[in-house]
Amino acid sequence: MIDKVKQKNVLGETLEVCSLDPVTGWYRDGCCNTDENDHGTHTVCAKVNEDFLQWCKDNGNDLVTPRPEYNFEGLKSGDSWCVCATWYRRAVKAGHPCKVYLRSTNIKTLEIVDIETLKKNAIDLS
Repeated sequence: MIDKVKQKNVLGETLEVCSLDPVTGWYRDGCCNTDENDHGTHTVCAKVNEDFLQWCKDNGNDLVTPRPEYNFEGLKSGDSWCVCATWYRRAVKAGHPCKVYLRSTNIKTLEIVDIETLKKNAIDLS
């Protein structure tokens, strides 16, 4: 198992919180921590927008509809959420990316999405 306390972001620094409202993450700890059981690789801290959410829904990944059985209230534009790296890559290729927080995006993302793509869509790149 990966030590979620010491996981790094795509910049090689300590992974920062993505969102506590709504509470996100594979562990629902607010961070895009991951482990070997996270087959969706929920590692991209995305600030979702209407375009991204609609594209995901239209393509089979409904992040808008509440799913109380999974303790999921549904997302709205402006929410931050740990999205699957593969879905983020697909959205980018389809022309529907949303912004991302590099400091809150897990380094494991780089196995699926290249750093240049992430930087093009980064909110927190200084």
